[in-house]
Amino acid sequence: MTEVFAKQALLPEGWRHNVQITIEADGTFSSITPDSTQKTDVPLLEMVVPPQISLHSHAFQRAMAGLAERKQNPDDTFWTWRTRMYQLAHRISPEQMQDVAAFLYMQMLKAGYAQVAEFHYLHNAIDGRAYASPAEISSRLAAAATDAGIGITLLPTLYARGGFDGSPLNDAQKRFASTPDTIARILSDLQSEWRGSPLVTTGVGLHSLRAVDIQGLGNLLQAAGPRAPIHIHIAEQQREVEACLAATGQRPVAHLMNHFPVDARWCLVHATHLSEGEVTAIARSEAVAGLCPITEANLGDGIFPFEAYVAQTGRFGIGSDSNVLLSPWEEIRLLEYGLRLQSQKRCVALPPEQKGSIGAWLYRQSLAGGAQACGMSLNGLQPGARADLCVLDERCLSLPDLQNDDILDSAIFATSSPPVRHVMCAGQWRITDGHHADEARLTKAFHATLRTLMAA
Repeated sequence: MTEVFAKQALLPEGWRHNVQITIEADGTFSSITPDSTQKTDVPLLEMVVPPQISLHSHAFQRAMAGLAERKQNPDDTFWTWRTRMYQLAHRISPEQMQDVAAFLYMQMLKAGYAQVAEFHYLHNAIDGRAYASPAEISSRLAAAATDAGIGITLLPTLYARGGFDGSPLNDAQKRFASTPDTIARILSDLQSEWRGSPLVTTGVGLHSLRAVDIQGLGNLLQAAGPRAPIHIHIAEQQREVEACLAATGQRPVAHLMNHFPVDARWCLVHATHLSEGEVTAIARSEAVAGLCPITEANLGDGIFPFEAYVAQTGRFGIGSDSNVLLSPWEEIRLLEYGLRLQSQKRCVALPPEQKGSIGAWLYRQSLAGGAQACGMSLNGLQPGARADLCVLDERCLSLPDLQNDDILDSAIFATSSPPVRHVMCAGQWRITDGHHADEARLTKAFHATLRTLMAA
């Protein structure tokens, strides 16, 4: 067993002091004991919180971070950005995907994440032909995560058609082409290959209502398993809402819920453009709203109706999505700041009539929603949960001698970079003093891959 001692630690019941933390050899917490006396041979940690969770990621897009910020036409939107993204998607090989993902996952750990849900739809070769193993790239993403040392929920994602009208995929989308049977096969292969791994779990992704036949999903969702998470992009863009209305007579969330009993297994990613009824329906369903504030701002998606949603106890988590900038602290800060700009008020995200720390509440709720969306039945500093720790760097915080929720408010609203010193995942220190043990190797491989991609 491993032991550490925290002066302050954020436990499920709140901040506690002088916490003795014991970790089993299998990488889970054995005991968490507040109000303890430090043993002389046990390492002392100042401020400990559970690491955050990115509930939505497209790893390959890290290879174009900052390269889509030039105006292409007078009406530059998500759809013009997508063209640039498709160009990258049709150049990257399985080996390059693994290099990019391993570097990304290392950066996530350095930023304070210890779990990521990878929404993955590049299932075919560059020319559109099937790989010998349908799980070729999915397996490489799992290998990249274990190489970096981060937990991953793999979501092989169904992408079957070009629009609500059932049109076939165009040439730029053929690398994404899949059927429910293909995704079920990938899930089976991944579950067999990674069974017993403390880092790798699986769920299923549905790219969007426009890209799947919603009436043909029953067998796939059954194959995923009764507790496997189900993720879908939904209502991200007004154009998508209008197309759904034209094709079905319903808005996207309403259309989805009329066909499936959406429940706590589901994560509705973005869900930016909702009617009042859809806001209520998601909140009541106990599904998680997957919010990606940095990417949603970068792409000009819009602002999720957060105030109305949390007023009805809606669940949510944060995702790094396009991975243009990696910081759970910035995701949470931008979520709150977007609401402030929209409402011209302060401390907006808290539910009505609730008082207290805005940063701490958002951090805790994001953890809970992220864990649910990743299928983690236990999370946080409690016995039996995977031993994940984020040790904050008190030198980076805005003021000295901070206590309790002031720590998270400082970390979120008053730091210019992630205030992370050490990160443990599954009982192993992955980040020590801000560095990964294999940082030089992973960075070198990423840079070599990026040079090749940019030269193509």
